[in-house]
Amino acid sequence: MKPSVCVAILVVLSRTRFAGSRPAGEEEQNGPAMLEELRDATRPFASLSAAAEAGYAKGVASCLVHEHHGAMGYHHVNAGYMDRVIDIRKPEIHLYERLPTGEYRLNGVEFIVPYDAWPRDSIPPRVFDQPMRREENLKFWYLHVWAWKPNPDGLLADFHPDVQCPVDARKVFRPANG
Repeated sequence: MKPSVCVAILVVLSRTRFAGSRPAGEEEQNGPAMLEELRDATRPFASLSAAAEAGYAKGVASCLVHEHHGAMGYHHVNAGYMDRVIDIRKPEIHLYERLPTGEYRLNGVEFIVPYDAWPRDSIPPRVFDQPMRREENLKFWYLHVWAWKPNPDGLLADFHPDVQCPVDARKVFRPANG
């Protein structure tokens, strides 16, 4: 490919905006505003029943844990959002924790972009002014946001040291990041 064509493609991509995205620089300044927008959008899904009515999976058998870094919890996926669009108002996954009472608590979200929608060998998609991470086993880009349960490891950490999974539902997850 000619260098001039490559430059033209990069210029077009740099000017492309996705739903829920903002121009570079504005995201950094508006990080708290973006978090509040995410919380406003996901507040109705504090109830797992409401999330299921909106297309998120109701029943999830496995609660994902890491051997040393805590857990992610139950991943309730909305398959209708699995595409190349990154919209902070419509996260692909809600992360729930089952409490000892049997209730589910919304702790955060996970943004997902499949490799078939955004190739793994390209520039990573961005959300919350951060490049998304690769998950080679599952062939997608991802980024967690612990919007509802403060995470001592950081808002965008992969695992949460304080999230608990019931013994009968624990599934150890070993990320394969590229």
